[in-house]
Amino acid sequence: MFAYFGIISFVWMVAGVTLAGIKYTGYSHSKQFCSELGATGSPTQKFSPLINNYPLGLFFCLFGLHILQIEQASILLTLIGSLIIIHGIGTWVAGYFPMDADPYTQNPSRACQIHSWAGMFMLLSLLLAPLLSIFTNDFSMGFRLFSATCLFFAIYFTVTLKKAYEQKTNPGLHQRLSYAAQLIWLAGLSANLVYSG
Repeated sequence: MFAYFGIISFVWMVAGVTLAGIKYTGYSHSKQFCSELGATGSPTQKFSPLINNYPLGLFFCLFGLHILQIEQASILLTLIGSLIIIHGIGTWVAGYFPMDADPYTQNPSRACQIHSWAGMFMLLSLLLAPLLSIFTNDFSMGFRLFSATCLFFAIYFTVTLKKAYEQKTNPGLHQRLSYAAQLIWLAGLSANLVYSG
């Protein structure tokens, strides 16, 4: 059952962000960050982490634990499972500590700083995990190529996100594309474990 949580997480994320966006009048998925749905003072400050961060964090952790329990797993596969758990914990922390309403504030609150650090750990964990999967013999060459492709797009859209943020254009779009590449990899890993198991 837990092996499916990588796939479930991707579907849940899309549905949860879409639903929260509907309840936030005037919200722009292209121009605003996902975290702005749960930002301090937003109309969905309590609602968004309740349907997104908290269940998603649980799904990530359970999926990571499932990987840790695989018999005869390599060290790299164990590290991948641990990184997914870290991603889950970071998701919880980012949900509990909201970002500030203005993502461009020069003096972020303590909660926003914690949120940002959690976000950094979330990003790094799902960049390192597919990177490690490229070098482990636990997976087929096809999945390793899939991992490399997802990693490339995740990094590419993270770079374009930085540029869009600095230019104040459409960072929300680039953030979603970057995270989509990471979650597509997670769903692919889930499918790989389900069918190989």
